[in-house]
Amino acid sequence: MQELLYNLLFLSGQHLSFQGCAGFGRAIGKLLWLLLRGRRKYAVQTIAERLALDNQRAEKIALSSFEQSGQSFAEIFLTRRVDFRFWKERLIIHDPENLSLMQNSSRPIVAVSAHLGAWELMAGLMKLFMHPRPGQIVVRLPKNRALGKLIKHQRGQSRVEIVEHRRAAPRVLRCLKKGGVSAFLVDHNCLQNEAIFIPFLNKTAAVNMGPALLALRARALVWPVFLVRLPGQKYKFYSFPPLDTSELATANGSRQEQINQIARFYTHKVEQMVRKYPEQWFWMHKRWKTRPDGCTRRANAP
Repeated sequence: MQELLYNLLFLSGQHLSFQGCAGFGRAIGKLLWLLLRGRRKYAVQTIAERLALDNQRAEKIALSSFEQSGQSFAEIFLTRRVDFRFWKERLIIHDPENLSLMQNSSRPIVAVSAHLGAWELMAGLMKLFMHPRPGQIVVRLPKNRALGKLIKHQRGQSRVEIVEHRRAAPRVLRCLKKGGVSAFLVDHNCLQNEAIFIPFLNKTAAVNMGPALLALRARALVWPVFLVRLPGQKYKFYSFPPLDTSELATANGSRQEQINQIARFYTHKVEQMVRKYPEQWFWMHKRWKTRPDGCTRRANAP
């Protein structure tokens, strides 16, 4: 039954325009706001605490976040439409010079982003910006198999390789050794054995060390990138100067300290963007669920 439902959703989603996607996504978000009372309460409380806001302001941001998250889901049906026309008509580049430098670099690249703004369209942008070098996105699929199948199929429309995060390391390293681009969303909660514990929005969070470790092994550039929504179905692409892990690899300090430095680098960029666009981040996610217990990976936790 669930697979039939998602197949119907797939068929209806193929015909969405950018404007229709925005309306459809906001409707999904408002429905989730009404149905998921626990997540709604969690989001409001977390926003108030992490951003030091009163409840009225926090609730306004939380509702917008639910609507934006609904749009993010709906945008998965638009990945094929991220083309040169999209670039010309809908996209604003925040730092064209830095993007040009990354496009012309021959170094392997670990691109890091977050569940912020139009993250589902980033696969299409990767193919558009970085062609013809190999590209892949490492993803965590939902536990629901039917929904996971739909999401994997739609993400694959960008013609970028989709790699499930379990046992992804060999495939990522092969891609990077060919001078390719491997992309990760680095703002989700993770298990203790995958984590470095560092501050995020003034509270210790479990930060996935995997992208940092793989970047260090490949001596890759770590490139923070984000795509945020603007009014009128337009988008703004943020591209920050990368961290060169080859310099860390030859510097003083233990391997764990180098991994820690890389993880801090991309976590800081995510925090910077969340503070700039709080209404576009995925606040319903229980980001701080995994807690440190004094293990050796804990790093300067407050």
